[in-house]
Amino acid sequence: MTIQSLLAKLPFGPWRSRGPLVSVVRLDGVIGDVGPLRRGLTLAHVAPLLERAFAPKEQAAVALVVNSPGGSPVQSSLIGKRIRDLAAEKKVPVLAFCEDVAASGGYWLACAADEIFADESSIVGSIGVVYSGFGLHEFIQRHGVERRLHTAGDKKVLLDPFSPEREDGVAHLKSIQAEIHDSFKAMVRARRGDRLRGSEEELFSGAFWAGRRALDHGLIDGIGDLRGTLRARYGEKVRLRVVGEQQSWLRRRLHMGVKGGWAAQGAAALADAALSAVEERALWARYGL
Repeated sequence: MTIQSLLAKLPFGPWRSRGPLVSVVRLDGVIGDVGPLRRGLTLAHVAPLLERAFAPKEQAAVALVVNSPGGSPVQSSLIGKRIRDLAAEKKVPVLAFCEDVAASGGYWLACAADEIFADESSIVGSIGVVYSGFGLHEFIQRHGVERRLHTAGDKKVLLDPFSPEREDGVAHLKSIQAEIHDSFKAMVRARRGDRLRGSEEELFSGAFWAGRRALDHGLIDGIGDLRGTLRARYGEKVRLRVVGEQQSWLRRRLHMGVKGGWAAQGAAALADAALSAVEERALWARYGL
């Protein structure tokens, strides 16, 4: 028994036991880079938060609050792997709490936890891969616009939105999607194991469910919110240590400057942010949100 543990038993003084500690990290938003003024979830952004969350030597668990419609499969994989590496290194259990949605890449992040909880109305699942775009070749022809495209390599441009769709381009895209889907499925099988219930055809079809159905399918471990679940498990005195992003004074001023318009590239940044916002809104809307 250490001196600290002995002192913690005293009924007075700064050493007395104050309850188990749980660090909380929010993983909120689209996964990947979404623009200069709308930061998405990337390993570069999330890694410092995770390092701080796993830093305390004596804590009961690390909690992930996930609210994401997905995004980049690469960043989903990188963030999930970093969480598992830190959990193994620090020997700390990880609990995930799904809020509005933990779908596609968002569910990938939740699977980095040892246990997953959700609200009855949370949207969970969407274990699949999607690509979306536009076909504008007839539109530009109708308006007298000539498309000039020169490449070295006949497959350099397979999915050009201003050219008619190519069968070999679609076939190549689908082969890449199948590879990514296989990786996604393998990760879910490895993390959820025999907790999964139901046919793989249904589970891995890209469908998504509300909390109760997700529980029936074994995609989550229980219905519950962060505070209630942690208090039930670790007691009323459990301490929640929220780990947030730390911005320097200079970064805050630069961010305000771009929003205020005095930065040299402010107009371009705002236009890019508007387009990113539309794309992000489309991701959320996919799940009725």
